Amino acid sequence: MNILKQGLLASLLCVPALAFAVATPGETAPSFSEVDAEGNVHALSDYQGEWLVLEWFNKDCPYVRKHYGSGNMQALQKKYTEQDVNWLTIISSAKGKQGYLDAPQAQAEAKAHKMQNSAPILLDPDGSMGRAFGAKTTPHMYIINPAGEVVYAGAIDDNDSANPAVIAESKNYVAAALDAALAGEPVAEPATRAYGCSVKY
Repeated sequence: MNILKQGLLASLLCVPALAFAVATPGETAPSFSEVDAEGNVHALSDYQGEWLVLEWFNKDCPYVRKHYGSGNMQALQKKYTEQDVNWLTIISSAKGKQGYLDAPQAQAEAKAHKMQNSAPILLDPDGSMGRAFGAKTTPHMYIINPAGEVVYAGAIDDNDSANPAVIAESKNYVAAALDAALAGEPVAEPATRAYGCSVKY
């Protein structure tokens, strides 16, 4: 494959994908049970009575790199896990597809991005969890309340550029939803259109 074709393929893989979620705000979140990179099992039932954020991840996606390379995602993880919000990062890339990581690779990725203490990486290579939630992009974000209901589903913010320079001026939907929900207030925008690279099922 020549350089031109490689470049074209790479650009096609990273064209922004836009989609609404299957997991619907106001309804019970889909059940799941997945193993993380450390070998621990995480199920929705484990978080009964607690707040939970789900974040779909692909290390090779420029939109993911936008938020991790800038430290934006790690800052969100730290801020809200310190408020007793649980945060899980999910890789639904199939083996052989862009973004796939085995357990040791995922551990190394978590350490490299300083996310290992706040956001365990769940490995979903068969795509069962991703499909249940309707995760279409990386990142794709969901917030689940202590009653097990989805209170937010969609994009991390309102700017679908892959340039990290836009983060400071963007509205962060996840932060706004968490701040409102944790204060006992209604979430103003419970569903938004997610952007990013398509999940590589």
